[in-house]
Amino acid sequence: MLDREGYRPNVCIVLVNARNEVFWGKRIREHAWQFPQGGIKRGETPLEAMYRELNEEIGLLPEHVEVIGHTRDWLRYDVPRRWVKRQWRDHYRGQKQLWFLLRFLGRDFQVSLRATSHPEFDAWRWANYWVPLSAVIPFKRRVYQQALVELARFLPVAPPLPRSEYASAWREAQQRDRTQLPSASLAPPVPPEQGNAARRLGAICFEPIEC
Repeated sequence: MLDREGYRPNVCIVLVNARNEVFWGKRIREHAWQFPQGGIKRGETPLEAMYRELNEEIGLLPEHVEVIGHTRDWLRYDVPRRWVKRQWRDHYRGQKQLWFLLRFLGRDFQVSLRATSHPEFDAWRWANYWVPLSAVIPFKRRVYQQALVELARFLPVAPPLPRSEYASAWREAQQRDRTQLPSASLAPPVPPEQGNAARRLGAICFEPIEC
């Protein structure tokens, strides 16, 4: 399922523990690490997709987490043509992702990398919030940088080191936030029937994907 620009709707999950360390998963049979992510099905909302992927990829249920926030909008990355199946090359460009930040309320033993018959990870660990981008597949690094810089506003994490891979994006975000009107950073209103837990979420989370 692609949008008109050739991007597949997708969710990505940043799961943090009580120390604000992030779940860091090693892709099965690869030397690359990443956060849990997955495509959104037709008619599914990003929030529904997030909970489904959370269970399929790391075996957790909604009661194991608290939603802290999400990116204001979709973040996109292009996939190199050599990674795309031949029949998709004229249509598929890459992924557009809504990133969710979750607080882990459970215990480590409740994480399961074998919740389905098609696991995404074969190892995991808790990592510093500013994960090393060198461990990420190259074409995803920019979107990881953008997402973590944006989501950091929800957490009491130290800024990235001045010479780190995140430093320039952090400075740009700080400058942008200083020049924006206060209302520009507020999330849109959410449906009242979603309950108190949804108050920190924007309407984008509840919109079924039909592209």
